[in-house]
Amino acid sequence: MSQALYRKWRSQSFDELVGQEHVKDTLRNALREGRIAHAYLFSGPRGTGKTSTARILAKALNCTAPEAERPCNQCATCVAITEGRMIDLVEIDAASNNSVDDIRELRDKVNFRPSEGRYKIYIIDEVHMLSTSAFNALLKTLEEPPPHVRFFLATTEPHKIPATILSRCQRFDFRRIPALEIAAHLRHIAEEEGSQTDQDALLAIARASQGCMRDAVSLLDQLLSYGAATLTLDLVQQVLGAVKSQSVTGFVDALVTKNVGQGLLLLGQLTTQGVSLTEFTNQVIDYLRGVMLVQMTGDPSLLSDQPADVVQQIREQAKQLSQPQTLYAIKRLTAVLQELKGSNQPQLPLELALVEMVQGAPIAPAPVIVQQIVHQAAPVMAGAVVADAAPAVLASSPAAGPALAPAAGDPAHAATTELPPLDAEAAKRLRARWKDFLVEVKKQINQQVQAALNSVRDMAVTPNSVVLAFGNNDFSRQMVAKPETLPQVTALLSTFMGRSVTIECQLGERAEVVTQRIINVDAPTTGPDPLLAFAVSDLGAQVIE
Repeated sequence: MSQALYRKWRSQSFDELVGQEHVKDTLRNALREGRIAHAYLFSGPRGTGKTSTARILAKALNCTAPEAERPCNQCATCVAITEGRMIDLVEIDAASNNSVDDIRELRDKVNFRPSEGRYKIYIIDEVHMLSTSAFNALLKTLEEPPPHVRFFLATTEPHKIPATILSRCQRFDFRRIPALEIAAHLRHIAEEEGSQTDQDALLAIARASQGCMRDAVSLLDQLLSYGAATLTLDLVQQVLGAVKSQSVTGFVDALVTKNVGQGLLLLGQLTTQGVSLTEFTNQVIDYLRGVMLVQMTGDPSLLSDQPADVVQQIREQAKQLSQPQTLYAIKRLTAVLQELKGSNQPQLPLELALVEMVQGAPIAPAPVIVQQIVHQAAPVMAGAVVADAAPAVLASSPAAGPALAPAAGDPAHAATTELPPLDAEAAKRLRARWKDFLVEVKKQINQQVQAALNSVRDMAVTPNSVVLAFGNNDFSRQMVAKPETLPQVTALLSTFMGRSVTIECQLGERAEVVTQRIINVDAPTTGPDPLLAFAVSDLGAQVIE
């Protein structure tokens, strides 16, 4: 019966271990200097070589070959460990043997000396699954085991392990394996298995495995079962349920050219073909991540795991998209991944996201900017006098324009923008539910904006606006007032309050709704000077002949 490739090609020596150089070098030095600890903790993502490393280290400790050649994989002990029949190597799955009784049984057996090798090795996989009582039972034995016993613990969730256990182990953190290294290892396996492969196909497998070598080898095993003469990129995409790179590029082209129709047509075709829209969305996010990296660093070498033609397309589109557009698209599509799970219309969340990414999300009307006026003598301008203005803070929205003066044809030659009435009840309700609003900001926008809004010291509410005062924290005020952020906060707050409002961001301890009065004066050709009359009547000036 054939053996699965991930078992057949499991690393049997430090040289065969892929992508964990920091672990290999440290353990080799420890073996050479005779400084092997009594307990090790190997933590990291699944399929990155944790238990394989534990087995290799177990071989090295019991190998009978010269020290420089350990593990030799040829002596009786190494062969027994490779074939899984070494009595002194005990592998325990903590997911199914996690009770205190299981650990007590282990504790009773550790005192027996090894029957074959120099050391008795205990490998406890998924050790974080042990119960609290089991950890307590293991603690003393782990701290002071017999000299002939070594413990190797492996876990994908080290944060769940008690600190008392962590402090008694030497910890090694395994990293996700780079795609290029996975692809190189897959090529070696394919050649040994007598199969021809395309480099782009191997890179696609490596990217799909997300740094997990075991997943990559298992997928290669599945693809080789198709019996194709050559493993091609099309075959990989077919098995993965992925779409061709041309479809991903076409979708991003629709964003670049702001062609909603082109994007909607593409989504319709993918839906008709039965393509997984979740997988497609993930591919687009990964592609836009490449665009972002090129925009931020200008270094295409960061995309070395992508085919050359795709890298060239990414570089061209990085020049056409702005950085804010790219960042917003990535965030919006990440939200789509959750929306796709509960949608009755599978393509609708993607279609809505496309429209919003091209045309912009619907937002409340931009607030009116109130010009800052300082208490001083009223300046005289050509045809206008500005007077009776309360001190104001410049509103933060960059989309708003300057306040417009009233028409000269006004009968009173003056217009006053009255202060809108304050809505005390709405302000009270908003203050009471402010923490709930911040939770929604964190979910729907990001944690940084939530932290900035947490700096708000005071707020004022009118029927059409909300004024936020940030004290002297100008950094937080500017973060909320960013052109790409303020519309999102405004739309969310409008939904939260159940009515369309605008947002003004101020500095200061108190939020103030401010206004100004602009008086237009027509210069008549005859009669008294209207400017002089205004100065006497309104400003208390005296006329000196």
